[in-house]
Amino acid sequence: MAASRSLTALAGIMLLGAALTACGDQALGTIETRDGVKPVEKISNPSSDGCHRFVKGVTHVANYTQSDIVLYQTADCSEPPGEDSTYLSTQTQDEAVRSTGPWRSFTVVH
Repeated sequence: MAASRSLTALAGIMLLGAALTACGDQALGTIETRDGVKPVEKISNPSSDGCHRFVKGVTHVANYTQSDIVLYQTADCSEPPGEDSTYLSTQTQDEAVRSTGPWRSFTVVH
């Protein structure tokens, strides 16, 4: 017995919806980091949840994901008194100012 076109189309839509839902908990794309001119790390599709630590302090971050991120100077994504985080929009990049020191972690903005 052959399946009807509408049933086949409905099944395809359901599979596509399930695939898109599975990607919803990730910031699709890459985050590239450097320390000065030396590449440090390339992070692909980071989770949208929690704090992410860089392998070492970085002075340059390029956000090539589809989500904004927040950069922190601490390894636990906290803001000590007198220090600020840095908001980095999607498809942009930023350099740490020498006086503030390197970034050590980031979170994905929901």
